[in-house]
Amino acid sequence: MRTLATVAFVYISLAFNACSPSYSRYAGRYHGMTGAAVPEYARLDYWAAHPFKKDPSDSIPAPLQKEYRYDSGVDVFFLHPTTFTDRGEEKWNAGIDDALINAKTDYSSILYQASIFNEYRVFAPRYRQAHIKSYFTTDTASAIAAFELAYRDIKTSFEYYLRYFNNGRPIVIASHSQGTTHAMRLLKEYFDNSDLKQKLVAAYLVGMYVPENYFSNLKICRDSIQTNCYCAWRTYRINYIPEFVKKEGIKSGVTNPINWSISATKKSRRENAGSVLRNFNRVYHNVAGAEINGGVLWTPRPKFPGSIFLRTKNYHIGDLNLYYLNVRNNLRQRTGAYRNR
Repeated sequence: MRTLATVAFVYISLAFNACSPSYSRYAGRYHGMTGAAVPEYARLDYWAAHPFKKDPSDSIPAPLQKEYRYDSGVDVFFLHPTTFTDRGEEKWNAGIDDALINAKTDYSSILYQASIFNEYRVFAPRYRQAHIKSYFTTDTASAIAAFELAYRDIKTSFEYYLRYFNNGRPIVIASHSQGTTHAMRLLKEYFDNSDLKQKLVAAYLVGMYVPENYFSNLKICRDSIQTNCYCAWRTYRINYIPEFVKKEGIKSGVTNPINWSISATKKSRRENAGSVLRNFNRVYHNVAGAEINGGVLWTPRPKFPGSIFLRTKNYHIGDLNLYYLNVRNNLRQRTGAYRNR
């Protein structure tokens, strides 16, 4: 489990988004779930994002509002990363009714990440996520049990979504960090060897190791318009490869999110369509480049206000935000290609 420690922990420590104490002011909005033991996906409270309610995924950065266009004919099923991160926490799974964790989820990941996909119908289930320690503990049995419980909720929510909300629409699976841990399993179980694969526009499996042989039939997307495939990347500073990556026996699939190629072609930061970082209502340009090397994505140190103090070489928390507009624009391309097949 230690191989994922650095990847997961950086999500907490890298300050692209607001720090956790600010989320407490939102916690009072979640009293309707007090005392809940398991999620009830018939209730909108148990969805962090849902097209039938107003939530942070509906937010649009100010510079993008004029070009915004909504398409209700495609669904995005988004799985958020770990927000259950309190140090010294004895529990292995988040309570589904924990107001502070739900606020942290909504006003970090749902606002800054799920909003990338909001030109389509976004569904993001709340789930009893595994604590961050599950990625680096030596108590493997407890960690596995924690991930199993989290996945059980995701599986239940996805089946509920298919039964009551999908109504034949094409599907996009999108995820980051722990969300990708579960999204990989969801794709393998429901899409890889079934007819449902034909409804998959694409999957964006971001921030985790995705071995090239993980799926039987699903393949990594080779360009910007291929469908029924997946994209994946983990972002680090150029010339840096973590020790745990060097130990990975099977290379991870990697997509360049600037040109959507899987070749080693280097794309400069000037070719990046735009990043959305801590200031949600500003699009930053020339922040990050992209180059595939081995099983990771490299960029020169990102350039944005305050980045001179950025010492880490692991840009996990920015995997999606560094390439915000690239992902948003690419989903338009893929949905168009899917419909034109």
